Formats: sequence, structure tokens, C-alpha cells
Amino acid sequence: MEQAEFIWMNGEVVPWAEAKVHVLTHGLHYGTSVFEGIRAYDGELGTAVFRHTEHLERLHESARLFYMDIPYSVEELRLATLDLIARNGLAHCYIRPLATRGYGVMGLNPLEAPVDVVIAVWPWGSYLGDEGKQKGIRAKVSSWRRFAPDALIPHAKASGQYLNSVLAKVESLKGGYDEAIMLDAQGVVSEGSGENIFIVRNGQLIEPPQTASVLDGISRRTIHALAADAGLEVTSRDIARAELYLADEVFLTGTAAEVVPVREIDDRPIGSGEPGPVTRKLQELYDDAVHGRGGLHLEWLDPVVSPAGASAADA
Repeated sequence: MEQAEFIWMNGEVVPWAEAKVHVLTHGLHYGTSVFEGIRAYDGELGTAVFRHTEHLERLHESARLFYMDIPYSVEELRLATLDLIARNGLAHCYIRPLATRGYGVMGLNPLEAPVDVVIAVWPWGSYLGDEGKQKGIRAKVSSWRRFAPDALIPHAKASGQYLNSVLAKVESLKGGYDEAIMLDAQGVVSEGSGENIFIVRNGQLIEPPQTASVLDGISRRTIHALAADAGLEVTSRDIARAELYLADEVFLTGTAAEVVPVREIDDRPIGSGEPGPVTRKLQELYDDAVHGRGGLHLEWLDPVVSPAGASAADA
């Protein structure tokens, strides 16, 4: 990964190489951490973080679900992130806030372990590659099921839960595919290993419901709003596996991946085998929104300003 100069740790800005934790940190042993993935874009308003507050609110929500009290408010984390981007002089970047149970206790009871908070920023391109965004990716339905909501908490973005996604992702890569699509415990479509999924079938834009063990993605919410802007209605309902193969279009959404067409699933071409018109339209609207073009949804952008008042791109 490409390094930046500074990382924010527990209220202090430290050099990248000095951002370290003890090897007996609770989160390292048991996965007792929650995190977010956020992006800042260099757009019409200069460098701005996309849907910043919503991501940080979800970080706090994930923490509460795992009995963690983050010792910094949403606003404190927001201002720390903007300052960190400016200090690093990044015009565009990926942002990773992490709250983890720290050093002090061992064993499954985490309640006496301190909660450490870290924010890192660095340049990171599209998660599934620029070519994947343009031409579409190849996916496979994973043999690994998305965990059930009576086993873990799909609505929480918790580190330990991502072992489930790691198994699916590695299986897809070893099989020669770009990404995995996971079914839930009932065998209906849930999500990608790290993205939400949408299909277009018979003119309808359809997504799995939140009861299908999906993460309530911020990009997923963004697609809801952008689809409404384009006069499209999103239907949330169970999606059978076979509907993936019969769909006219399939695409994935996520902060790291953005909006990515799926051109093939399990060696079956989706529709024409090329990104379809609905996917292309929503890709375009998403790209406009994150860059502040056209003046729509500027409320989603949180501009980065350096202490001197210049944008981070000019810092």
C-alpha cells in the first residue's frame, strides 16, 4: 500500500512508521474492532470527504452493537480527519477510522480493555480496478454463506466478522474470478465479499433487503437517492440465485469499489456481457456526486481546509 506521512492515534498525530500497538492488543487476538471506509475526492469544492458524518455515525453505531464506547464524538473524529488529510497534503484519499479494544486484558470478556481509536489516510485507487469499473468484473457465487444475524451482526462493520468475507474473496480469486457473491443462510442473494449488490431485471432496479444479512452500506443509500433523481425506483426483496444469471444488469457498490458492473457470474454472461445503461447512468451520477458536479447533493461533501485556509490540494 502507498504510505502517507501521518496517522492520528488516540488524539495525537504521529509519523506513519510510529503508529504501533502492543502485540497483546485485544482486537488483534479476538477481532474486537469496528471500522469504516471513507473517501475524499478532489472535485468542484476542492478536496472534500464524501458522506463523512454518516460514516462516522455508523462507526459509533457499530461500536455500540459490540458494547464499545468510543471516547471521541463524531464531530471530534470528523475534525481530526479533515486536519489529518490537510497535514498529509492529499488531494484525494481513502480514509480508515478504526476503534479497537486495546492492551490490558486477555480472554473473551473485552469490557475492561481500553478502546483505542485510529484514523489513517492514504492514496488508494478503485478496489476492483479501473478496468473493472469500465468493462465489468467476473464474479462467482461463493460456497461460503454470509453469516446469519443470529450468529453475528450484519449491520455492524466489525473487523472479526470480515473473516467470513476473506474466505469468500480468496475462494473467488483462486478460482480465477475478481469477486465473490455471497448467499445468506436461507440461500438467497446477500452481498459481495465487500460490497452491496443490485440487479436490473425486466426494467426493475432490485436489491436484497436488510434482512438478507447485508450491511446497510452508505454507497447503497447513495444509489437509492441517485436512482430517485433519475426517476428509478429501488425495490428491496429477496433475490434468488438464478435471478443473478437471468438479470439484464448486475452491479456492486461500496466506498472502496464505488459502482462496479458485473459482466459475468459463474461463467454466465450477464445480459449482453457488457455494462448496461442503468449501471452506466448510476456510475455517472455517482461520479458527479462524489466530485460535486452539477450542484446536486452538495450536502454530502465535507470540504477539507488546512489551518491556513487553503484546500488540502494546495497545502
